[in-house]
Amino acid sequence: MSGMKLWGGRFESGPSEVFEKYSWSLHFDKRLVEADTRGSQAFARALSRVGILTAEECARLEAAFAEIRREAEEPTYFDGAPDEDVHTFVIRKLKEKVAGLADKIHTGRSRNEQVSLDTRLWLREACVLTQQKLAALMEALLQLARRHESAVVPGYTHLRRAQAVLWPHYVLAYFEMLARDWQRFENARRAANVLPLGSGALAGSGFPFDREAIAQDLGFEAVTRNSMDVSADRDFVLDYLYAASVCMIHLARLAEDWILYSSEEFGWLELSDGVTSGSSLMPQKKNPDSLELLQG
Repeated sequence: MSGMKLWGGRFESGPSEVFEKYSWSLHFDKRLVEADTRGSQAFARALSRVGILTAEECARLEAAFAEIRREAEEPTYFDGAPDEDVHTFVIRKLKEKVAGLADKIHTGRSRNEQVSLDTRLWLREACVLTQQKLAALMEALLQLARRHESAVVPGYTHLRRAQAVLWPHYVLAYFEMLARDWQRFENARRAANVLPLGSGALAGSGFPFDREAIAQDLGFEAVTRNSMDVSADRDFVLDYLYAASVCMIHLARLAEDWILYSSEEFGWLELSDGVTSGSSLMPQKKNPDSLELLQG
């Protein structure tokens, strides 16, 4: 395997092929290409503000990163790439467009903070998108609750009928779960929404970057406070994974309920063919016939 690397300058020989196969990540971290190019554009502007890049050089780099971002929308863009990860891939593509100027983009920036920045940018957006989907599902549950406001359904304990409850009471229990999930994703978004640039590899940068200006440029709410902490911090990723795991537990619980209640043994809820054939539980067009309560 071959490809450019942004690390390993002190080594006399390269890693073994087995090690490279194990450590390469382009096949999945290519999804960070949008974050990587946006973050690098902001860093180019920061380099320009401290006089490392001229205005013309900054404009060339920004345009090249924008072009890479557009090209990456093509499904085959990454096919056959020899690069170990998305960061080396982007730099290689940048060199193809601006030649030696590409080397300046890593002035005063380490891979540690670049990886942290890309992950934070991606997770921040992922949290927002998930919150939007949760909000749509919560609205659909409200509509279902209003549609059968007076319907009485059995409440179960260990699959045994316990007490009768109103259908809205049952449905809105899941509304509450999803509301907590929404808040967990908000907490994860806020944990990720802190700028790491300026931290260097672990002891900060030797250049007088205006970190607050970079944070404002990229829409971060704050800057990190300790460079050694930032170098290895991935707590915010765990926050996201926890939120996602709990959310999926709630969704699986809802799905299992409806599978049971629509079975012959229970028989008081009926799902439409669109749901039972494997399509979305809540169709995008909000089909009012996606679920029916069988009374009597």
